[in-house]
Amino acid sequence: MTTVLRLARPYLGRLVGAGLLAAGTEIAGVALMATATWLLMTAAGQPPISALTVAIVSVRALAIGRGVLRYTERLTGHDAVLRILTDVRARVFATLATSRRAARSGDALSRVVSDVDSVQDLLLRVLVPGAAAAAVSVLAVGGAALVSPAAATALAVGLLVAGIGLPAAATALTRRTAERVAPLRGALANDAVDLTHGAADLAAYGATGAALDAARRRAGELARLERRLATAGWAVDGVGVLVSGATAGAVAAVALAAGVDGVLVGVLAVGTLAAVETCLALVAAARQLTELRAPLARVTSLLEPASPAPASSPVDISDITVRYRPDGPPALDGVGVELPPGRRLGVVGPSGAGKSTLLAALAEWGGSPREVGGLLAEAHVFHATVRENLLLGRPDGTDDDLAAACAVAGLLDWVREQPDGWDTVVGEDGGQLSGGQRQRLALARAVLLDPAVLLLDEPTEGLDPAAADAVLAGVLGAARGAVVLVTHRLRGLEGVDEVIVLDAGRVAARGTHAELVEAPGWYRDQWLAQEAAERGYLVARP
Repeated sequence: MTTVLRLARPYLGRLVGAGLLAAGTEIAGVALMATATWLLMTAAGQPPISALTVAIVSVRALAIGRGVLRYTERLTGHDAVLRILTDVRARVFATLATSRRAARSGDALSRVVSDVDSVQDLLLRVLVPGAAAAAVSVLAVGGAALVSPAAATALAVGLLVAGIGLPAAATALTRRTAERVAPLRGALANDAVDLTHGAADLAAYGATGAALDAARRRAGELARLERRLATAGWAVDGVGVLVSGATAGAVAAVALAAGVDGVLVGVLAVGTLAAVETCLALVAAARQLTELRAPLARVTSLLEPASPAPASSPVDISDITVRYRPDGPPALDGVGVELPPGRRLGVVGPSGAGKSTLLAALAEWGGSPREVGGLLAEAHVFHATVRENLLLGRPDGTDDDLAAACAVAGLLDWVREQPDGWDTVVGEDGGQLSGGQRQRLALARAVLLDPAVLLLDEPTEGLDPAAADAVLAGVLGAARGAVVLVTHRLRGLEGVDEVIVLDAGRVAARGTHAELVEAPGWYRDQWLAQEAAERGYLVARP
Protein backbone atom coordinates (compact mmCIF):
# COMPACT_ATOMS: atom_id res chain seq x y z
CA MET A 1 0.00 0.00 0.00
CA THR A 2 2.88 2.36 0.75
CA THR A 3 4.14 1.81 -2.81
CA VAL A 4 0.79 2.92 -4.21
CA LEU A 5 0.70 5.98 -1.95
CA ARG A 6 4.24 6.83 -3.04
CA LEU A 7 3.04 6.91 -6.64
CA ALA A 8 0.28 9.31 -5.57
CA ARG A 9 2.74 11.93 -4.31
CA PRO A 10 2.81 13.97 -7.55
CA TYR A 11 -0.96 14.38 -7.19
CA LEU A 12 -0.97 14.98 -3.43
CA GLY A 13 -2.37 18.48 -3.82
CA ARG A 14 -5.35 17.25 -5.81
CA LEU A 15 -6.00 14.43 -3.32
CA VAL A 16 -5.81 16.79 -0.34
CA GLY A 17 -8.20 19.11 -2.14
CA ALA A 18 -10.62 16.24 -2.70
CA GLY A 19 -10.39 15.29 0.97
CA LEU A 20 -11.11 18.86 2.11
CA LEU A 21 -14.04 19.12 -0.29
CA ALA A 22 -15.42 15.80 0.99
CA ALA A 23 -15.09 17.04 4.57
CA GLY A 24 -16.81 20.29 3.59
CA THR A 25 -19.64 18.34 1.97
CA GLU A 26 -20.27 16.24 5.08
CA ILE A 27 -19.98 19.25 7.40
CA ALA A 28 -22.48 21.10 5.22
CA GLY A 29 -24.81 18.09 5.47
CA VAL A 30 -24.62 18.01 9.28
CA ALA A 31 -25.07 21.78 9.49
CA LEU A 32 -28.03 21.58 7.11
CA MET A 33 -29.79 18.98 9.25
CA ALA A 34 -29.12 20.91 12.46
CA THR A 35 -30.22 24.25 10.99
CA ALA A 36 -33.35 22.77 9.41
CA THR A 37 -34.27 21.15 12.73
CA TRP A 38 -33.85 24.45 14.58
CA LEU A 39 -35.91 26.22 11.92
CA LEU A 40 -38.81 23.74 12.10
CA MET A 41 -38.94 23.57 15.87
CA THR A 42 -38.64 27.33 16.27
CA ALA A 43 -41.20 28.01 13.56
CA ALA A 44 -43.68 25.83 15.46
CA GLY A 45 -43.78 28.58 18.10
CA GLN A 46 -44.87 31.13 15.41
CA PRO A 47 -42.19 33.75 16.09
CA PRO A 48 -41.85 36.88 13.90
CA ILE A 49 -40.61 36.01 10.41
CA SER A 50 -37.58 38.22 10.99
CA ALA A 51 -36.39 35.73 13.64
CA LEU A 52 -36.33 32.97 11.03
CA THR A 53 -34.81 34.84 8.08
CA VAL A 54 -31.20 33.93 8.78
CA ALA A 55 -32.08 30.25 9.29
CA ILE A 56 -34.13 30.16 6.07
CA VAL A 57 -31.27 31.65 4.06
CA SER A 58 -28.78 29.33 5.76
CA VAL A 59 -30.83 26.22 4.88
CA ARG A 60 -30.97 27.27 1.24
CA ALA A 61 -27.27 28.13 1.15
CA LEU A 62 -26.24 24.89 2.84
CA ALA A 63 -28.45 22.79 0.53
CA ILE A 64 -27.02 24.41 -2.58
CA GLY A 65 -23.49 24.47 -1.18
CA ARG A 66 -23.61 20.79 -0.29
CA GLY A 67 -24.48 19.86 -3.86
CA VAL A 68 -21.78 22.10 -5.31
CA LEU A 69 -19.18 20.79 -2.88
CA ARG A 70 -20.13 17.17 -3.64
CA TYR A 71 -19.83 17.71 -7.39
CA THR A 72 -16.52 19.53 -7.03
CA GLU A 73 -15.18 16.85 -4.68
CA ARG A 74 -16.08 14.07 -7.13
CA LEU A 75 -14.57 15.99 -10.03
CA THR A 76 -11.34 16.73 -8.18
CA GLY A 77 -11.01 13.28 -6.65
CA HIS A 78 -11.64 11.37 -9.86
CA ASP A 79 -9.31 13.65 -11.79
CA ALA A 80 -6.47 12.88 -9.38
CA VAL A 81 -7.25 9.17 -9.16
CA LEU A 82 -7.53 8.66 -12.92
CA ARG A 83 -4.14 10.31 -13.36
CA ILE A 84 -2.67 7.95 -10.75
CA LEU A 85 -4.38 4.93 -12.36
CA THR A 86 -2.82 5.84 -15.69
CA ASP A 87 0.66 5.71 -14.14
CA VAL A 88 -0.04 2.52 -12.18
CA ARG A 89 -1.61 0.68 -15.11
CA ALA A 90 1.28 1.62 -17.41
CA ARG A 91 3.83 0.37 -14.87
CA VAL A 92 1.94 -2.86 -14.23
CA PHE A 93 1.62 -3.50 -17.96
CA ALA A 94 5.32 -2.84 -18.51
CA THR A 95 6.25 -5.18 -15.65
CA LEU A 96 3.99 -7.96 -16.93
CA ALA A 97 5.34 -7.52 -20.44
CA THR A 98 8.95 -8.01 -19.33
CA SER A 99 8.44 -10.15 -16.23
CA ARG A 100 9.63 -13.73 -15.92
CA ARG A 101 6.97 -14.49 -13.32
CA ALA A 102 4.49 -17.13 -14.29
CA ALA A 103 1.38 -15.10 -15.02
CA ARG A 104 -1.17 -16.67 -17.31
CA SER A 105 -3.00 -14.33 -19.63
CA GLY A 106 -6.29 -14.41 -17.69
CA ASP A 107 -4.53 -13.66 -14.43
CA ALA A 108 -2.49 -10.92 -16.12
CA LEU A 109 -5.70 -9.38 -17.48
CA SER A 110 -7.21 -9.50 -13.99
CA ARG A 111 -4.19 -7.66 -12.62
CA VAL A 112 -4.21 -4.98 -15.31
CA VAL A 113 -7.96 -4.34 -15.00
CA SER A 114 -9.65 -5.26 -11.70
CA ASP A 115 -6.58 -5.26 -9.46
CA VAL A 116 -5.44 -1.85 -10.67
CA ASP A 117 -8.96 -0.53 -10.11
CA SER A 118 -8.44 -1.37 -6.45
CA VAL A 119 -6.08 1.63 -6.31
CA GLN A 120 -9.03 3.85 -7.23
CA ASP A 121 -11.17 2.28 -4.52
CA LEU A 122 -8.40 2.72 -1.95
CA LEU A 123 -8.20 6.44 -2.54
CA LEU A 124 -11.85 7.32 -3.19
CA ARG A 125 -13.68 4.84 -0.95
CA VAL A 126 -11.25 4.49 1.94
CA LEU A 127 -8.93 7.45 2.41
CA VAL A 128 -11.26 10.30 1.35
CA PRO A 129 -14.25 9.10 3.46
CA GLY A 130 -11.88 8.55 6.38
CA ALA A 131 -10.64 12.14 6.20
CA ALA A 132 -14.20 13.47 5.93
CA ALA A 133 -15.42 11.41 8.91
CA ALA A 134 -12.52 12.59 11.08
CA ALA A 135 -13.24 16.25 10.28
CA VAL A 136 -16.98 15.90 10.93
CA SER A 137 -16.40 14.08 14.22
CA VAL A 138 -14.09 16.76 15.59
CA LEU A 139 -16.41 19.61 14.64
CA ALA A 140 -19.56 17.80 15.80
CA VAL A 141 -18.12 17.05 19.24
CA GLY A 142 -16.79 20.59 19.48
CA GLY A 143 -20.18 22.08 18.54
CA ALA A 144 -22.03 19.84 20.99
CA ALA A 145 -19.59 20.84 23.75
CA LEU A 146 -20.60 24.48 23.32
CA VAL A 147 -24.19 23.51 24.16
CA SER A 148 -23.59 20.71 26.69
CA PRO A 149 -20.25 19.10 27.61
CA ALA A 150 -22.08 16.02 28.90
CA ALA A 151 -23.92 15.62 25.60
CA ALA A 152 -20.62 16.06 23.74
CA THR A 153 -19.17 13.17 25.77
CA ALA A 154 -22.07 10.90 24.84
CA LEU A 155 -21.68 11.93 21.19
CA ALA A 156 -17.94 11.21 21.28
CA VAL A 157 -18.56 7.71 22.62
CA GLY A 158 -21.11 7.00 19.89
CA LEU A 159 -18.77 8.33 17.19
CA LEU A 160 -15.92 6.14 18.48
CA VAL A 161 -18.14 3.07 18.35
CA ALA A 162 -19.40 3.93 14.86
CA GLY A 163 -16.06 5.10 13.47
CA ILE A 164 -13.65 2.63 15.11
CA GLY A 165 -15.48 -0.24 16.80
CA LEU A 166 -17.80 -1.19 13.94
CA PRO A 167 -15.12 -0.88 11.22
CA ALA A 168 -12.86 -3.14 13.31
CA ALA A 169 -15.70 -5.66 13.66
CA ALA A 170 -16.38 -5.51 9.92
CA THR A 171 -12.70 -6.15 9.21
CA ALA A 172 -12.56 -9.12 11.58
CA LEU A 173 -15.69 -10.68 10.07
CA THR A 174 -14.62 -10.34 6.44
CA ARG A 175 -10.81 -10.59 6.40
CA ARG A 176 -10.38 -14.30 5.71
CA THR A 177 -13.18 -14.43 3.18
CA ALA A 178 -12.05 -11.31 1.35
CA GLU A 179 -8.48 -12.61 1.02
CA ARG A 180 -9.79 -15.54 -1.02
CA VAL A 181 -11.96 -13.48 -3.38
CA ALA A 182 -9.26 -11.75 -5.48
CA PRO A 183 -7.30 -14.95 -6.30
CA LEU A 184 -10.56 -16.69 -7.20
CA ARG A 185 -11.47 -13.88 -9.56
CA GLY A 186 -8.06 -14.21 -11.22
CA ALA A 187 -8.52 -17.97 -11.53
CA LEU A 188 -11.99 -17.48 -12.99
CA ALA A 189 -10.50 -15.09 -15.55
CA ASN A 190 -8.03 -17.85 -16.47
CA ASP A 191 -10.93 -20.26 -16.93
CA ALA A 192 -12.65 -17.80 -19.26
CA VAL A 193 -9.50 -17.43 -21.37
CA ASP A 194 -8.90 -21.19 -21.48
CA LEU A 195 -12.50 -21.95 -22.44
CA THR A 196 -12.47 -19.29 -25.16
CA HIS A 197 -9.06 -19.75 -26.76
CA GLY A 198 -8.84 -23.48 -26.09
CA ALA A 199 -12.38 -24.34 -27.18
CA ALA A 200 -11.27 -26.29 -30.27
CA ASP A 201 -8.69 -28.37 -28.39
CA LEU A 202 -11.06 -29.02 -25.50
CA ALA A 203 -13.71 -30.22 -27.92
CA ALA A 204 -11.23 -32.37 -29.86
CA TYR A 205 -10.19 -34.21 -26.71
CA GLY A 206 -13.68 -34.37 -25.21
CA ALA A 207 -12.61 -32.21 -22.27
CA THR A 208 -15.10 -29.36 -22.67
CA GLY A 209 -17.49 -30.71 -20.05
CA ALA A 210 -14.75 -31.17 -17.45
CA ALA A 211 -13.39 -27.68 -18.09
CA LEU A 212 -16.88 -26.17 -17.78
CA ASP A 213 -17.51 -28.08 -14.57
CA ALA A 214 -14.26 -26.79 -13.08
CA ALA A 215 -15.17 -23.23 -14.05
CA ARG A 216 -18.68 -23.64 -12.58
CA ARG A 217 -17.24 -24.94 -9.31
CA ARG A 218 -14.91 -21.96 -9.10
CA ALA A 219 -17.72 -19.55 -9.95
CA GLY A 220 -19.93 -21.18 -7.33
CA GLU A 221 -17.22 -20.85 -4.70
CA LEU A 222 -16.76 -17.19 -5.60
CA ALA A 223 -20.51 -16.57 -5.36
CA ARG A 224 -20.63 -18.31 -1.97
CA LEU A 225 -17.82 -16.13 -0.62
CA GLU A 226 -19.43 -12.97 -1.93
CA ARG A 227 -22.75 -13.92 -0.29
CA ARG A 228 -20.89 -14.45 2.98
CA LEU A 229 -19.33 -11.00 2.68
CA ALA A 230 -22.75 -9.48 1.92
CA THR A 231 -24.34 -11.19 4.94
CA ALA A 232 -21.62 -9.93 7.26
CA GLY A 233 -22.04 -6.47 5.78
CA TRP A 234 -25.78 -6.44 6.39
CA ALA A 235 -25.28 -7.53 10.00
CA VAL A 236 -22.76 -4.77 10.73
CA ASP A 237 -24.92 -2.19 8.94
CA GLY A 238 -27.86 -3.20 11.11
CA VAL A 239 -25.80 -2.72 14.24
CA GLY A 240 -24.75 0.66 12.85
CA VAL A 241 -28.36 1.78 12.63
CA LEU A 242 -28.88 0.74 16.25
CA VAL A 243 -25.74 2.61 17.32
CA SER A 244 -26.93 5.73 15.51
CA GLY A 245 -30.32 5.67 17.22
CA ALA A 246 -28.86 4.82 20.63
CA THR A 247 -26.32 7.64 20.40
CA ALA A 248 -28.98 10.18 19.44
CA GLY A 249 -31.17 9.00 22.31
CA ALA A 250 -28.30 9.18 24.78
CA VAL A 251 -27.34 12.69 23.64
CA ALA A 252 -30.96 13.89 23.95
CA ALA A 253 -31.36 12.31 27.39
CA VAL A 254 -28.13 13.78 28.73
CA ALA A 255 -28.96 17.20 27.30
CA LEU A 256 -32.42 17.20 28.88
CA ALA A 257 -30.94 16.16 32.20
CA ALA A 258 -28.52 19.06 31.93
CA GLY A 259 -31.40 21.52 31.43
CA VAL A 260 -30.70 22.32 27.78
CA ASP A 261 -33.48 24.15 25.92
CA GLY A 262 -35.86 21.81 24.08
CA VAL A 263 -35.12 23.27 20.65
CA LEU A 264 -31.40 22.77 21.14
CA VAL A 265 -32.02 19.21 22.35
CA GLY A 266 -33.75 18.50 19.04
CA VAL A 267 -30.87 20.10 17.15
CA LEU A 268 -28.36 17.98 19.07
CA ALA A 269 -30.34 14.75 18.43
CA VAL A 270 -30.73 15.31 14.67
CA GLY A 271 -27.15 16.56 14.34
CA THR A 272 -26.00 13.40 16.14
CA LEU A 273 -27.85 11.23 13.63
CA ALA A 274 -26.16 13.04 10.74
CA ALA A 275 -22.68 12.91 12.33
CA VAL A 276 -22.92 9.21 13.20
CA GLU A 277 -24.14 8.45 9.69
CA THR A 278 -20.99 10.08 8.32
CA CYS A 279 -18.84 7.91 10.59
CA LEU A 280 -20.76 4.80 9.58
CA ALA A 281 -19.33 5.32 6.11
CA LEU A 282 -16.09 4.03 7.67
CA VAL A 283 -17.70 0.60 8.04
CA ALA A 284 -18.02 0.37 4.28
CA ALA A 285 -14.49 1.78 3.97
CA ALA A 286 -13.15 -0.90 6.32
CA ARG A 287 -14.89 -3.67 4.36
CA GLN A 288 -13.55 -2.16 1.18
CA LEU A 289 -10.02 -2.02 2.58
CA THR A 290 -10.22 -5.65 3.66
CA GLU A 291 -11.33 -6.72 0.19
CA LEU A 292 -8.62 -4.56 -1.37
CA ARG A 293 -5.69 -6.05 0.56
CA ALA A 294 -5.20 -9.01 -1.78
CA PRO A 295 -5.49 -7.09 -5.10
CA LEU A 296 -3.36 -4.25 -3.70
CA ALA A 297 -0.70 -6.78 -2.69
CA ARG A 298 -0.78 -8.26 -6.19
CA VAL A 299 -0.42 -4.81 -7.76
CA THR A 300 2.31 -3.79 -5.33
CA SER A 301 4.31 -6.90 -6.19
CA LEU A 302 4.43 -5.64 -9.78
CA LEU A 303 5.28 -2.05 -8.82
CA GLU A 304 8.21 -2.84 -6.54
CA PRO A 305 11.32 -3.23 -8.69
CA ALA A 306 13.53 -6.23 -8.16
CA SER A 307 17.07 -5.64 -6.99
CA PRO A 308 19.14 -5.96 -10.16
CA ALA A 309 22.69 -7.19 -10.33
CA PRO A 310 25.22 -4.45 -11.12
CA ALA A 311 25.60 -4.13 -14.90
CA SER A 312 29.38 -3.92 -14.72
CA SER A 313 29.74 -7.09 -12.61
CA PRO A 314 30.22 -10.47 -14.29
CA VAL A 315 27.58 -13.13 -13.74
CA ASP A 316 29.21 -15.97 -11.82
CA ILE A 317 26.86 -18.55 -10.33
CA SER A 318 28.48 -21.76 -9.26
CA ASP A 319 25.47 -23.85 -8.26
CA ILE A 320 22.04 -23.32 -9.87
CA THR A 321 19.42 -25.73 -8.59
CA VAL A 322 15.76 -25.35 -9.54
CA ARG A 323 12.76 -27.38 -8.40
CA TYR A 324 9.24 -26.74 -9.61
CA ARG A 325 7.85 -28.43 -6.49
CA PRO A 326 9.54 -28.62 -3.08
CA ASP A 327 9.31 -32.41 -3.08
CA GLY A 328 9.94 -32.85 -6.82
CA PRO A 329 13.10 -33.78 -8.70
CA PRO A 330 15.42 -30.90 -9.65
CA ALA A 331 14.86 -29.40 -13.08
CA LEU A 332 18.41 -28.04 -12.75
CA ASP A 333 20.93 -29.66 -10.48
CA GLY A 334 24.18 -27.88 -9.64
CA VAL A 335 24.68 -26.06 -12.94
CA GLY A 336 27.36 -23.37 -12.86
CA VAL A 337 27.85 -20.51 -15.33
CA GLU A 338 30.41 -17.73 -15.58
CA LEU A 339 29.56 -14.79 -17.83
CA PRO A 340 32.11 -12.00 -17.85
CA PRO A 341 31.30 -9.11 -20.23
CA GLY A 342 31.61 -10.19 -23.85
CA ARG A 343 31.47 -13.95 -23.22
CA ARG A 344 29.40 -16.14 -25.56
CA LEU A 345 27.91 -19.27 -23.98
CA GLY A 346 25.95 -21.92 -25.88
CA VAL A 347 23.51 -24.24 -24.10
CA VAL A 348 22.32 -27.41 -25.85
CA GLY A 349 20.80 -30.74 -24.91
CA PRO A 350 17.84 -33.01 -25.57
CA SER A 351 14.27 -31.84 -25.04
CA GLY A 352 13.49 -31.43 -21.35
CA ALA A 353 17.14 -31.18 -20.36
CA GLY A 354 16.61 -27.85 -18.55
CA LYS A 355 17.82 -25.35 -21.16
CA SER A 356 14.89 -22.91 -20.92
CA THR A 357 14.82 -23.39 -17.14
CA LEU A 358 18.44 -22.21 -17.01
CA LEU A 359 17.56 -19.07 -18.95
CA ALA A 360 14.60 -18.39 -16.66
CA ALA A 361 16.82 -18.83 -13.59
CA LEU A 362 19.38 -16.40 -14.99
CA ALA A 363 16.66 -13.88 -15.82
CA GLU A 364 15.21 -14.13 -12.31
CA TRP A 365 18.69 -13.73 -10.83
CA GLY A 366 19.32 -10.61 -12.88
CA GLY A 367 16.11 -8.88 -11.81
CA SER A 368 15.85 -6.05 -14.35
CA PRO A 369 15.50 -6.97 -18.05
CA ARG A 370 18.04 -4.22 -18.83
CA GLU A 371 20.59 -6.25 -16.83
CA VAL A 372 19.69 -9.81 -17.83
CA GLY A 373 17.03 -10.21 -20.50
CA GLY A 374 16.27 -10.89 -24.11
CA LEU A 375 14.34 -13.43 -26.17
CA LEU A 376 12.83 -16.08 -23.93
CA ALA A 377 10.51 -18.95 -24.82
CA GLU A 378 7.18 -18.01 -26.44
CA ALA A 379 7.97 -14.30 -26.76
CA HIS A 380 4.73 -12.38 -27.25
CA VAL A 381 4.11 -10.05 -30.18
CA PHE A 382 1.54 -7.37 -29.34
CA HIS A 383 -1.35 -6.16 -31.46
CA ALA A 384 0.44 -2.92 -32.16
CA THR A 385 2.85 -1.37 -34.66
CA VAL A 386 6.33 -2.62 -35.40
CA ARG A 387 7.72 0.45 -33.63
CA GLU A 388 5.65 -0.10 -30.49
CA ASN A 389 6.62 -3.77 -30.31
CA LEU A 390 10.30 -2.93 -30.62
CA LEU A 391 10.26 -0.07 -28.11
CA LEU A 392 8.60 -2.15 -25.40
CA GLY A 393 11.82 -2.68 -23.45
CA ARG A 394 13.62 0.48 -24.56
CA PRO A 395 11.16 3.37 -24.96
CA ASP A 396 13.91 5.89 -25.72
CA GLY A 397 15.15 4.06 -28.83
CA THR A 398 15.54 6.17 -31.98
CA ASP A 399 14.72 5.22 -35.56
CA ASP A 400 18.41 4.56 -36.12
CA ASP A 401 18.39 2.17 -33.14
CA LEU A 402 15.35 0.39 -34.56
CA ALA A 403 16.97 0.09 -37.98
CA ALA A 404 20.20 -1.31 -36.52
CA ALA A 405 18.34 -3.94 -34.46
CA CYS A 406 16.14 -4.96 -37.39
CA ALA A 407 19.17 -5.20 -39.67
CA VAL A 408 20.78 -7.65 -37.25
CA ALA A 409 17.59 -9.72 -37.12
CA GLY A 410 17.15 -9.61 -40.90
CA LEU A 411 13.85 -7.70 -40.72
CA LEU A 412 14.90 -4.27 -42.01
CA ASP A 413 14.24 -4.93 -45.71
CA TRP A 414 10.71 -6.13 -44.93
CA VAL A 415 9.97 -3.05 -42.80
CA ARG A 416 11.14 -0.73 -45.57
CA GLU A 417 8.90 -2.52 -48.08
CA GLN A 418 5.77 -1.83 -46.00
CA PRO A 419 3.71 1.27 -46.93
CA ASP A 420 3.49 2.29 -43.25
CA GLY A 421 7.08 1.34 -42.39
CA TRP A 422 7.63 1.35 -38.63
CA ASP A 423 3.93 2.09 -38.10
CA THR A 424 2.81 -1.18 -39.72
CA VAL A 425 0.33 -2.98 -37.43
CA VAL A 426 1.35 -6.61 -36.98
CA GLY A 427 -2.00 -7.95 -35.71
CA GLU A 428 -2.93 -9.87 -32.59
CA ASP A 429 0.01 -12.04 -31.52
CA GLY A 430 1.73 -11.07 -34.78
CA GLY A 431 -1.06 -12.61 -36.86
CA GLN A 432 -0.25 -10.43 -39.90
CA LEU A 433 3.32 -11.76 -40.01
CA SER A 434 4.75 -15.04 -41.22
CA GLY A 435 6.37 -17.30 -38.62
CA GLY A 436 9.84 -16.19 -39.66
CA GLN A 437 8.94 -12.49 -39.60
CA ARG A 438 7.38 -12.85 -36.19
CA GLN A 439 10.54 -14.53 -34.86
CA ARG A 440 12.74 -11.83 -36.40
CA LEU A 441 10.61 -9.10 -34.80
CA ALA A 442 10.91 -10.69 -31.36
CA LEU A 443 14.66 -11.12 -31.89
CA ALA A 444 15.06 -7.49 -32.98
CA ARG A 445 13.30 -6.39 -29.80
CA ALA A 446 15.79 -8.41 -27.74
CA VAL A 447 18.74 -6.94 -29.65
CA LEU A 448 17.40 -3.40 -29.17
CA LEU A 449 17.07 -4.03 -25.42
CA ASP A 450 20.87 -4.51 -25.33
CA PRO A 451 21.11 -5.89 -21.76
CA ALA A 452 24.33 -6.65 -19.94
CA VAL A 453 23.56 -10.36 -20.44
CA LEU A 454 21.53 -11.18 -23.56
CA LEU A 455 19.45 -14.37 -23.24
CA LEU A 456 18.40 -16.06 -26.48
CA ASP A 457 16.07 -19.07 -26.50
CA GLU A 458 15.99 -20.62 -29.99
CA PRO A 459 16.45 -17.24 -31.72
CA THR A 460 16.55 -18.69 -35.25
CA GLU A 461 13.64 -21.11 -34.90
CA GLY A 462 11.47 -21.04 -38.03
CA LEU A 463 14.24 -19.67 -40.27
CA ASP A 464 15.84 -21.59 -43.11
CA PRO A 465 19.44 -22.77 -42.47
CA ALA A 466 21.13 -20.03 -44.49
CA ALA A 467 19.07 -17.25 -42.90
CA ALA A 468 19.56 -18.80 -39.45
CA ASP A 469 23.35 -18.79 -39.86
CA ALA A 470 23.38 -15.17 -41.01
CA VAL A 471 21.07 -13.96 -38.25
CA LEU A 472 22.93 -15.80 -35.49
CA ALA A 473 26.28 -14.46 -36.66
CA GLY A 474 24.85 -10.95 -36.75
CA VAL A 475 23.40 -11.20 -33.23
CA LEU A 476 26.60 -12.58 -31.72
CA GLY A 477 28.58 -9.85 -33.43
CA ALA A 478 26.25 -7.01 -32.43
CA ALA A 479 25.74 -7.88 -28.74
CA ARG A 480 27.95 -5.72 -26.54
CA GLY A 481 27.47 -7.74 -23.35
CA ALA A 482 27.55 -11.44 -22.59
CA VAL A 483 25.30 -13.80 -24.56
CA VAL A 484 23.65 -17.05 -23.46
CA LEU A 485 22.32 -18.94 -26.48
CA VAL A 486 19.95 -21.89 -26.15
CA THR A 487 19.56 -23.71 -29.45
CA HIS A 488 18.84 -27.11 -30.91
CA ARG A 489 20.88 -26.30 -34.04
CA LEU A 490 24.58 -26.79 -33.47
CA ARG A 491 25.83 -25.00 -36.56
CA GLY A 492 26.88 -21.51 -35.55
CA LEU A 493 28.22 -22.59 -32.15
CA GLU A 494 31.73 -22.39 -33.61
CA GLY A 495 31.49 -18.69 -32.73
CA VAL A 496 30.82 -19.10 -28.98
CA ASP A 497 33.44 -19.35 -26.24
CA GLU A 498 31.95 -22.38 -24.50
CA VAL A 499 29.14 -24.87 -24.99
CA ILE A 500 27.30 -26.54 -22.10
CA VAL A 501 25.52 -29.83 -22.81
CA LEU A 502 22.63 -30.40 -20.37
CA ASP A 503 20.94 -33.72 -19.75
CA ALA A 504 18.20 -34.20 -17.14
CA GLY A 505 19.11 -30.90 -15.48
CA ARG A 506 22.82 -31.68 -15.12
CA VAL A 507 25.92 -30.73 -17.07
CA ALA A 508 26.76 -33.76 -19.20
CA ALA A 509 29.67 -32.08 -21.00
CA ARG A 510 31.17 -28.66 -21.57
CA GLY A 511 33.87 -27.20 -23.76
CA THR A 512 34.36 -25.49 -27.10
CA HIS A 513 32.55 -26.62 -30.22
CA ALA A 514 35.73 -28.16 -31.59
CA GLU A 515 36.40 -30.08 -28.39
CA LEU A 516 32.89 -31.49 -28.14
CA VAL A 517 32.81 -32.55 -31.79
CA GLU A 518 35.93 -34.62 -31.24
CA ALA A 519 34.69 -36.31 -28.05
CA PRO A 520 32.20 -39.19 -28.24
CA GLY A 521 28.80 -38.32 -26.86
CA TRP A 522 25.48 -36.61 -27.48
CA TYR A 523 26.98 -33.46 -28.99
CA ARG A 524 29.08 -35.28 -31.55
CA ASP A 525 26.18 -37.54 -32.54
CA GLN A 526 23.85 -34.54 -33.02
CA TRP A 527 26.46 -32.62 -34.98
CA LEU A 528 27.00 -35.49 -37.42
CA ALA A 529 23.25 -36.08 -37.76
CA GLN A 530 22.46 -32.42 -38.41
CA GLU A 531 25.31 -31.98 -40.88
CA ALA A 532 24.23 -35.06 -42.80
CA ALA A 533 20.57 -33.96 -42.81
CA GLU A 534 21.43 -30.50 -44.12
CA ARG A 535 23.44 -32.06 -46.94
CA GLY A 536 20.40 -34.10 -47.85
CA TYR A 537 21.64 -37.48 -46.60
CA LEU A 538 19.68 -39.98 -44.53
CA VAL A 539 21.29 -40.94 -41.28
CA ALA A 540 21.06 -44.55 -40.28
CA ARG A 541 20.34 -44.95 -36.60
CA PRO A 542 21.09 -48.16 -34.68
